[in-house]
Amino acid sequence: MLMAGAATAETVNPLAEKVRALDSRFEDVAVAKAEGYAPIPCASGLTGGAMGIHYVNGAYLKDDAVDVAKPEAVMYEPMADGKLKLIAVEYITAKGPASLEGHLFNFNTAPNRYGLGPFYELHVWAWKQNPTGAFADMNPNVSCDAMQGM
Repeated sequence: MLMAGAATAETVNPLAEKVRALDSRFEDVAVAKAEGYAPIPCASGLTGGAMGIHYVNGAYLKDDAVDVAKPEAVMYEPMADGKLKLIAVEYITAKGPASLEGHLFNFNTAPNRYGLGPFYELHVWAWKQNPTGAFADMNPNVSCDAMQGM
């Protein structure tokens, strides 16, 4: 009994739960588009795994505010049937060091593959578990392979 309780406590992630509660509307990619998000290509890791397709909101990216209900990017995994599955969100700001609910953002220097100046970012894998951590950049269980046929 105690072991089961401990395992549950370790998998509970209050920030991911909050993200799911506030951002589940993005399960329909049409909602993201209607709210001003536009896609950038699927991002794969050099050593495996991926982040998926980011739908980025340019206005949120420029305002430097961090709001759980208004992520700068919404991340989807392309599926073999052509659909996009919501897997995570990303918060981005140029002001730092940054944190959200006690979780420190990662710093990215410039130049970078996004063409942005230096920035701070935090991924929250709220819909697809990431074995490397709920806030890691790449997820070894995500793939961009389905994009090849599109």
